Amino acid sequence: MDTKSLTLLVEILDAGNLSEAARRLKMTRANVSYHLSQLERSVGMQLVRRSTRRVEATEIGLKLYQHGRSIQDELVAARESVQSLGKTPQGKVRLSVPSGYGQFVMTPWLLEFKRDYPDIVLDVLFENSVDDLLRDEVDIAVRIMSEPPQNLVARELGQVRYVACASRAYAEAKGLPAMPEDLARRPVISAAVIGRPLRLSAYYGGQPRQHVVLEPTVLSRNYAFLRDAMRAGLGVGIVPDYVVHEDVARGDLVQALADWRLSIFGRAMYMLYMPNRHHPRAIAMMIEYILQRAQAAHEGQPGLLGVSG
Repeated sequence: MDTKSLTLLVEILDAGNLSEAARRLKMTRANVSYHLSQLERSVGMQLVRRSTRRVEATEIGLKLYQHGRSIQDELVAARESVQSLGKTPQGKVRLSVPSGYGQFVMTPWLLEFKRDYPDIVLDVLFENSVDDLLRDEVDIAVRIMSEPPQNLVARELGQVRYVACASRAYAEAKGLPAMPEDLARRPVISAAVIGRPLRLSAYYGGQPRQHVVLEPTVLSRNYAFLRDAMRAGLGVGIVPDYVVHEDVARGDLVQALADWRLSIFGRAMYMLYMPNRHHPRAIAMMIEYILQRAQAAHEGQPGLLGVSG
């Protein structure tokens, strides 16, 4: 086994399938498959499980992948150390952020980062699904979830506060829900996970947690659209506080169930990235930048994220 073999394994698993790996490596698919078979023969164990669409690492394959990735990262770090002497930071960061938090909170941070480091390329995806960082070639992902994946490094950015609110006109005409179960009989505006029911968890003091299954009448992963739907009086919205805080403060939206703690998709915001020992300089800078900005922005600020615990 040599570094070229490990590099091949890394490229295959990063690509997610042999065809994409062949395209990236500028090889034929048959050639990639042959070299992978030779590597498995030299190791004496299966390294990847093949299907018609994807390849996935076996336990030993994942260990070898991690070694190969570490070697690649060390080489990149060494190359960057030489190239960056006397130069401004360079490189590329592919960042995946939630549509709401990314748009309403992180956008000013990312623009400021780009102004400070103009030679770093930012590729920003606004999406809410929990993606496979290997498959989508994402360097850093920010996600709301209850428990982060065990195979990724997870840095908590804060606890998410959800609120239920509606337009003042809606509240005056139809009233606001007094209890969480009332939401099951109201037109609800919220994001949703495709193929799964929307379950609301509600907490009040020391009482047992309540569960309410919701059937929203306005659904979107675009939180700016959801906010507009609430403003238009189309129902009661259930969204993170940072989406509507300014609207509530101005009186454009009215909050319901203010004494309840609500949760839909998870209670914490995490920054996720691969557990590499060394990151390219641009990615390492972005990781630290997000952590610093999140800590400074959330500290004692209403409408953002609550303090963990």
